[in-house]
Amino acid sequence: MKKKFIDPYIEKKSKKSNELFQCFPKTSIPLPSEVEISESGTCNRKCSFCPRSAPDFKDVKEFINDQLILKLVNELKNYYYKGTIRFSGFVEPLLDKNIFKLINICRINLPESNIEMVTNGDVLNLSRLKKLFENGLSKLLISVYDGPEDVTKFENLCNDAGLRKNEFFIRHRYLPPEEDFGITLSNRAGMMENAEFQIKKLENTLKKPCYYPSYTFFLDYNGDVLMCPHDWGKKRILGNLKNNSFKEIWLSKLSIESRSKLNGSNRNFSPCSDCDVSGTLIGKKHANAWNNYKEIK
Repeated sequence: MKKKFIDPYIEKKSKKSNELFQCFPKTSIPLPSEVEISESGTCNRKCSFCPRSAPDFKDVKEFINDQLILKLVNELKNYYYKGTIRFSGFVEPLLDKNIFKLINICRINLPESNIEMVTNGDVLNLSRLKKLFENGLSKLLISVYDGPEDVTKFENLCNDAGLRKNEFFIRHRYLPPEEDFGITLSNRAGMMENAEFQIKKLENTLKKPCYYPSYTFFLDYNGDVLMCPHDWGKKRILGNLKNNSFKEIWLSKLSIESRSKLNGSNRNFSPCSDCDVSGTLIGKKHANAWNNYKEIK
């Protein structure tokens, strides 16, 4: 069996997740170490190894509003949040002209947080790059899809902007299928069946733990909070931030149930029954803490 490619940045994310481990004040109940924001419904690419390459995948040109971001960070501020805020998800963040303001809202309200963005770099230039960091970005992850020459191009761009080595990371996504395209490849919870590079749903559900819901809070542009960033079909929605608070969603019955099942190697529910993701590369510290969960009164 071919060994799966593991993104070298995952080790850094795992270490960061442990370093940023926090609990609700005066409790032993974990906060997420990663708050991922998929702040629109659109992307300018349809990579073969992405569900967007499926003919029936809908591209939605809608964007998250300021008030939803403000609501989230204001509540996190009450818990002295210092974890990672990452603009990424199912989209290309730089297609949102408001992205600089969103980053700034996060930085002003969460001055000690680690604010990251993942981009394909297609619309990135020196002016936009500088503006991202002027508004409070901590780190930019650039996914290069077209070839090694673009690695050099983006390295030079980051150097011209005066970025330090720890402020950017370039990911080689142009590798051949034999090397999993340079990503930690998965079937995206069963959503790759109709993609250009087809990966079937599992015939037999994995009996392996998954820690994603233990350390990740995933916010979609319309306010929906998904259980997992691999749930491209958006099949398990834990709540909506327009109607509920962060705390209500993070500690909801459905959230607790999801963690309990997955930490116990039970994937017998949608979409996890169809998913082949390796869910233990990050978040073990959080999963262990959730095993001792006691409800906040």
